[in-house]
Amino acid sequence: MDADLKKLKLDVEYEQQRRRVQDPERRWVEQLSDEDLAFLKRFLLTSGTLKDLAKQYGISYPTVRLRLDRLIEKVKLLDERETRGPFELKLRSLYADGRLDDGTFRDVLRAYREEEDQHDARLP
Repeated sequence: MDADLKKLKLDVEYEQQRRRVQDPERRWVEQLSDEDLAFLKRFLLTSGTLKDLAKQYGISYPTVRLRLDRLIEKVKLLDERETRGPFELKLRSLYADGRLDDGTFRDVLRAYREEEDQHDARLP
């Protein structure tokens, strides 16, 4: 697992260097999957009418409501102001997508923040 986390951290650091300047208001949007963006687009084009959205997808209203609620929670997680950088943003995205369980997310986040705090304390 350590190798996977190191690779993830390197990937995120590379992306951060590539972008150099990143608009904090767009960071959460950049973390959404293509599926999330397509859902959001359809939601907007139906003027937020979940009944119409359910018809377009051919699913029930409660299913659309659940999908929207999950997307809202994902955006909240990605948009938290306490996010300390691209690694944490990626970590939150993986958690919001269900690719990390709650315990793993919290353990990795805690370890990352402790490491960041130690690093910051060593700076002059």
